[in-house]
Amino acid sequence: MQHEKYIKRALELAKLGLGSVSPNPMVGAVIVHDGLIIGEGYHQKYGEAHAEVNAVNQVLANFSNAEELLQKATIYVTLEPCAHFGKTPPCADLIIKHKIPNVVIGCLDPFGSVNGKGVERLKQAGIIVTVGVLERECLELNQRFFTKVQKQRPYIILKWAQTQDGFFSPTDGTQRWISNDFAKQLVHQWRSEEDCVLVGKRTALADNPQLNVRLVDGRNPLRAVVDKNLELPASHHLFDKSIKTFVFNQKKTAIEGNTYYVEIEDFDHFLPQYILYQLYLQDVQSLIIEGGAKTLQTFIDVNLWDEARVFTASEFWGEGIKAPLIKGKTVESTTIGSNQLHIIKPLK
Repeated sequence: MQHEKYIKRALELAKLGLGSVSPNPMVGAVIVHDGLIIGEGYHQKYGEAHAEVNAVNQVLANFSNAEELLQKATIYVTLEPCAHFGKTPPCADLIIKHKIPNVVIGCLDPFGSVNGKGVERLKQAGIIVTVGVLERECLELNQRFFTKVQKQRPYIILKWAQTQDGFFSPTDGTQRWISNDFAKQLVHQWRSEEDCVLVGKRTALADNPQLNVRLVDGRNPLRAVVDKNLELPASHHLFDKSIKTFVFNQKKTAIEGNTYYVEIEDFDHFLPQYILYQLYLQDVQSLIIEGGAKTLQTFIDVNLWDEARVFTASEFWGEGIKAPLIKGKTVESTTIGSNQLHIIKPLK
């Protein structure tokens, strides 16, 4: 139970890196001596110090006898310490350097350069290593990272709003809001936590979306749009060059400022797979697909999605474009103002 207590704290810390560390995983670390936490840290930003480094540095900064304390301490880490040189030196070497005798790990890192090598290096140095404490929670924390590493594609979140009678948008292509202001702000928060947001041409035409996070504080995601014949007006927000934007089309491959045109020769077969592969090559770890109904359904039909976030309003339209049809398990339901938010996961 003591191990779980400190891994829980490390998980809390790790989550603070959401939206800032991709394509790296979120990691938290806690250093304990005689039942007291003497150091904490998390991976705060991609390319900067890892969780273990920040936790050790906190001990070194706060205690005059830090080295002595570390040599009698236990470090708790949500993910296996790295054993390779990347943007930063190996964290396994740091632990060995400071002679921390006990390491408790939530889950192993499937990344090829780590994947058990960190644990092996620690054990070779005589360190006692415990693996698998709150493993399920630690795996879930980094489902985006694990999906990219193991499936060679981004983690896919589907998001849409629908009426009580299951309609998605008007048939005439006009804009008509279904979700309320609270839901809109939540969506902006979600965007700040993911790498990229994708819409189809019809949604881009009707809504002229900015696909940024102007309603919250946070980083803007990359943007992507599916526009087979390049029919979207150049005056639309998507082409304002404020954010790197991918345009998946059947006409050209070119870079114009911050707009990246990516030609896909065959739009009728394997379109979702082509899009995901191109985003994977761009180190996109997570993707929100926000519409339209046809684009969403295309990904659903080939079972390329990891979760769906569906807002249902109380109003009835009686007509319109039907919302996507999805089969899955509702894992969470929440009231957001006048909307109901359902989180759906695929059936296993």
